[in-house]
Amino acid sequence: RFPERYYDVGIAEQHAVTFAAGLACEGLRPVLAIYSTFLQRGYDQLVHDVALQKLPVVFALDRGGLVGADGPTHHGAFDLSFLACIPNMTVMTPSDENECRQMLTTAYHLDGPSAVRYPRGTGPGVAVDRTLVSLPVGKGEIRRRGREVAILAFGSMLTPALAAAEELDATVANMRFVKPVDRELIATLAAEHSLLLSVEENAVIGGAGAEVERALEASGSPVRLLRLGIPDHFIEHGDQASLLADIGLDREGLVQTVRGLTQGTS
Repeated sequence: RFPERYYDVGIAEQHAVTFAAGLACEGLRPVLAIYSTFLQRGYDQLVHDVALQKLPVVFALDRGGLVGADGPTHHGAFDLSFLACIPNMTVMTPSDENECRQMLTTAYHLDGPSAVRYPRGTGPGVAVDRTLVSLPVGKGEIRRRGREVAILAFGSMLTPALAAAEELDATVANMRFVKPVDRELIATLAAEHSLLLSVEENAVIGGAGAEVERALEASGSPVRLLRLGIPDHFIEHGDQASLLADIGLDREGLVQTVRGLTQGTS
C-alpha cells in the first residue's frame, strides 16, 4: 500500500534481519541499511534466516572501516571477515560514490544475499552517472599500470593506493568484489609482478586479503603477497585520517611499507 515508505525498527538488529528475510520470502527485494558494526548483533539471523535460504536481501553497510570520533564500538572493522566466510554471500566494496550506486544496483538484481560495504563520510567527489547499471559480478579493474609491485585495493583504499602508486610506479587494481574475488585478475597480476600488496580497511585477519591469498594458493603462484589492513587490536577514537595514518593505511604508510620490502632489490 505504501511503496515509498521504509520500516524503522530502531536498534532491534536481530529483528531487522529476520524481518528482511520474511519480506524476501514473500517475493520482495528488501534493502537493509545498517551500520557495519551493528550487523554483528544480527549475525545468527544473517546466517540462518538469510544466507542458508539464499534469500535476495541487500545489506547496505554504512560505516565500513574506521569511523573516527565514535570510537572502538563503532568501527566497522570486521564485516569483510565475517561476511566472506558465509556461503551464498556476494560482498562488494565500492571505491567511490558512483561505484556505490552501481553496486547497490548490482546487489538489488542478484538472486541471493549480498552486501555493499561503504565508509562513513563523503566520497572522493567523482562524477555520478545518472543511469543505474549493474557491474559484472566478481570482476575488478586495473586503474593504473606500473611495474614490479601491484596494489590490490578494496573499497576506500583505492584512493590512497593510487596516490602511493604515483610515487612507487606501481600497478593498482580496484578489486571491487571481496566475494567472489577476481581470481583471473589476481593471476594476471601475479604473473606480471614480483610483489602483491592487498589493502583493505578491515581486520587484517580474514577478509579481502585472505581471499586474495586463497586465490594465489589455488593457482600455485609463488608471488610474494603482503596483506595490509586493520591490526589485531581495537582502534581507539580519533579523526579518520589520523587513525588511518597511525596504522599505515594512508599514502605515506603504503609508500614506506613497499619501500621497506623492496629496498635493495631491482
